[in-house]
Amino acid sequence: MTFTKSLPLLQNVEFVRTGYGKNAVKVMFIKRQGRHHYLIELNANVEITLKSRKDYLTGDNSDIIPTDTIKNTVHALAKIKGVNTIEQFSLDLCHHFLTSFNHVLRAKVYMEEAPWKRLNKNGVEHAHAFIYSPEACRFCDVEQNLGGTPVVHSGVKDMKVLKTTQSGFEGFLRDRFTTLQETKDRVFCTTVYSRWRYNKVQDVEEIEIVMPNQHYFTIDMTKMGLNNKDEVFLPLDSPSGNITGTVCRKQRARL
Repeated sequence: MTFTKSLPLLQNVEFVRTGYGKNAVKVMFIKRQGRHHYLIELNANVEITLKSRKDYLTGDNSDIIPTDTIKNTVHALAKIKGVNTIEQFSLDLCHHFLTSFNHVLRAKVYMEEAPWKRLNKNGVEHAHAFIYSPEACRFCDVEQNLGGTPVVHSGVKDMKVLKTTQSGFEGFLRDRFTTLQETKDRVFCTTVYSRWRYNKVQDVEEIEIVMPNQHYFTIDMTKMGLNNKDEVFLPLDSPSGNITGTVCRKQRARL
């Protein structure tokens, strides 16, 4: 098909959203206050949207901010602004791109924080030693349009929790395809994903939680002549149930 034949088709479609940026930009920032040091390490994805789409339509790159420049900006702002929290640093990046260039319409930053914790010995925190403790991954995402208010989400993911009793599953609906047996007690395990959105006064406005089941089944050892009294389990990660829920503040009635 030649370009002239496809031109009527192109006239019937349009871009509804565009964006480009740099992913997996890593930074570690150390703040030194005397012999006491503070550490934050992050991994950032930065995306911007420009006013013009000529780079998409005609290959004109004259408005393009190179993604290498975006990477350098993350590094430079860590030095200039410092990094107190991943949320504030994400806001700093959005503000920079929206105010430093007159052709940037939107900036979006997703950031994860590495789980460094201060080393603790005999109840005393070490001044400058840390241990990598991946109990959960803290993340945030910030999106801001030119002239608009930034939308800020924070969250945690990969937080695995488990309880060994008081988690039965019974009284559920049955039909002709149901084979699952009821149980009054079982091992319960999930990997929590939770994300919350702040409102204009920095209160939490909405919370989303995702909790997939991580199954641990009692291994049947009767054929081996052993009585397994819920002591030895087989971990299975699939298939798994998935539970989600989102809560938000109720809107106050207007008088």
